Amino acid sequence: MLLHLSTWPEVEAYLKQSTGIIFPIGSTEQHGPIGAIGTDAICAEAIARGVGEATQAIVAPTINVGMALHHTAFPGTISLRPSTLIQVIRDYVTSLTRAGFTKFFFINGHGGNIATLKAAFSETYAVLNDLQVPNGDRVQCRVANWFTCSSVYKLAKELYGNEEGSHATPSEVAVTQYLYPEAIKQAPLSKEVASGHPIYGAADFRRRYPDGRMGSNSALATPEHGKQFYDLAVKELSNAYLEFLSGE
Repeated sequence: MLLHLSTWPEVEAYLKQSTGIIFPIGSTEQHGPIGAIGTDAICAEAIARGVGEATQAIVAPTINVGMALHHTAFPGTISLRPSTLIQVIRDYVTSLTRAGFTKFFFINGHGGNIATLKAAFSETYAVLNDLQVPNGDRVQCRVANWFTCSSVYKLAKELYGNEEGSHATPSEVAVTQYLYPEAIKQAPLSKEVASGHPIYGAADFRRRYPDGRMGSNSALATPEHGKQFYDLAVKELSNAYLEFLSGE
């Protein structure tokens, strides 16, 4: 059930059965020479919809732009500042809490969002308390990164070993290839790929990682691998969502 394709009476009826909602969140950022700029949002949205179908949960509209300031030296990247993303999360959750939702399960596709999301949750709890929003004291938010699912991580290591890397990875590129086979890209990739450097500002990031990849061999991705990763993530996160929903 997709929130943006539902009517308010349908949402009201849903809330009589469940107060849980799934939020896909990703990023719009460079993913190397063959990775789509929308990779993080594409993966999060598709997996969240799969989890929604498997658990009969409502799925909110995808937050497509995240915290990707360190990628902005590459054309096409769009980023929010951490303070802006915190306000976005706070306002989304506050609005839906007023409607009756209390369990917010964020399926995340971008590592750069994690710290900001956790800060946003803390600020949101405080705002809900200060505003004395009904049921605000019952609100719980959780971030679930599809790419750190144990089953996904295990398969990535089996398929790619150390060439999985940590950005523009073959696993995430594979998921986009499975979902959008018509948009598969081809480009020459250097065998030498930078890895292990700390992340500072955008210009420094591009100097250290000139083609945008971080230790990854994106060329190893295939649509067949992507379906495997998608299925594993949906299964593992469906179980995680149901556990979250039933917990105190």
